[in-house]
Amino acid sequence: MQYRQSTGIDVGSTCCGGLRHDSRRTFLKIAALGAGAALMAPLTSGAAGAAQPGGAVDALLLSCMDYRLIDDIGRYMDGRGLTNRYDHVILAGASLGALTDRKKAWGEAFWDHVAVAKQLHGIRRVMVMDHRDCGAYRVFLGTDLVADPEKETAAHAEQLRALGAAIKARHPDLEVELLLMALDGSVETIAESA
Repeated sequence: MQYRQSTGIDVGSTCCGGLRHDSRRTFLKIAALGAGAALMAPLTSGAAGAAQPGGAVDALLLSCMDYRLIDDIGRYMDGRGLTNRYDHVILAGASLGALTDRKKAWGEAFWDHVAVAKQLHGIRRVMVMDHRDCGAYRVFLGTDLVADPEKETAAHAEQLRALGAAIKARHPDLEVELLLMALDGSVETIAESA
């Protein structure tokens, strides 16, 4: 072994794939990398540890694709204690997307997802979450309901209830939750019947 007189660090053999430990700058780089890795460890191991094993999924959530609400939907589900405990299907219009005759494949995909979620994860309920100011409702229904909150709620409730009834008819063993999210992230429950 050779030692450099000034630092006492071995320069003849290196432990880090040829990285030489012969300067303070190199030492600081290694120390910074090590510190960064140490700081990240709880984040990565915590995320992996939070994932549930197969079969621990509680629900399947159907929601809309609206980019404005993706974070709010995650926060809502986390607040319900469902972090990493639900499957998530996204269709424009959520309940309307699953029901519309204009996109029959979307409905087929939804039903396929419900069946697979039951088989793979043993889900016990389906949560259907529409949202206010939904562009898909404008596209598929040909009208803008945003100006009249009562009419908007009624239109969503009609679609949510129709899909809820269809879920119960096909899968009587599943619970159904019908939800309507506002653009501020607040959520109201829609009763299964009027």
